[in-house]
Amino acid sequence: MAMDPMFTNGVIAVKEKYFLRDKLTRMCEMGAEDAFRLLIESGFGQGAVADSYREYEALLEADEKDTDKFIRDFAPSAADAEYLLAPRDFHNAKAIVKADIMGVPVDRMLAPEGSVPVDKIKLAYTSGDTDKLPEEMARAFDEVKEYLAGGDKEGAEIGIIFDKALYRHLAANCKRPAVLRKFVAGKADMQNILTCMRSSSMDYAKKYLVEGGSIKERKLAKLFESEDEGMKAMSGTGLEAFARMCYDAKAEKKPLSEAEKVLESYETDSLAKNRFDLKASEPFLYYIFRRRAENENVRIVMASLIAGMPEKWIKERLRGVQV
Repeated sequence: MAMDPMFTNGVIAVKEKYFLRDKLTRMCEMGAEDAFRLLIESGFGQGAVADSYREYEALLEADEKDTDKFIRDFAPSAADAEYLLAPRDFHNAKAIVKADIMGVPVDRMLAPEGSVPVDKIKLAYTSGDTDKLPEEMARAFDEVKEYLAGGDKEGAEIGIIFDKALYRHLAANCKRPAVLRKFVAGKADMQNILTCMRSSSMDYAKKYLVEGGSIKERKLAKLFESEDEGMKAMSGTGLEAFARMCYDAKAEKKPLSEAEKVLESYETDSLAKNRFDLKASEPFLYYIFRRRAENENVRIVMASLIAGMPEKWIKERLRGVQV
């Protein structure tokens, strides 16, 4: 049963008070021990026990579990929950296959559980009985089986099978509310632009393209003709600035890391533009994306401080810090 949006928004209004906000940038200016102390004093980590700054992951794990519980308890619709949790399921399916091929334990490769219990995914993979899995995950397992039967065991190839399956799954199950459909299409399009920018030809890129986007292959193919033709093809897609960023990075022989950051923060940035006029499930989604971004920022800050990285270097890697 869907939660009453007004009640959910009231709960969010209380929880938002605990965001770290500008404390994150202050942490960048501290030593690891002082930054860790600030996290504890701010209530980050839901009261998890961690005796030293080197155990900061315990705080993150506790906060991520609390975020997941909030998703399961307060998601406005099944589609909202699926959009947020399904990527975990497909990551775990991929991890299970790769661990089996490499002959290593899978535990450290797993993400927190999504909508499908990890044991259920493991059993389906080992038994070959995938009927009770989501349709696209079952299809991915069949594709992996066929791929491995050919004697190949490349991790990248297996990874793209599950990445493509995830986008097909999201496109089929997250059509409503409209904001989810927009997110699936936007991320698929950006992923495909990045794939083309990294590829030597369209023929090579094709096998890595994901479904669910709105930019057709014929337009993506223009990215290989010339910069002018590529930018003309992107006109009207809403991703002109994204494509320009990729072209500029290639011209300067730089990695596409800035474009990757834009992709990673796409949902948060999209919702932030209209944060004072969010409707329906958007306040819920905005809260979850900000909380996940904050957790990732905490991980970046603490790992970087422990490694002795300079303040400027750390701040450049933070994503969407709220003040």
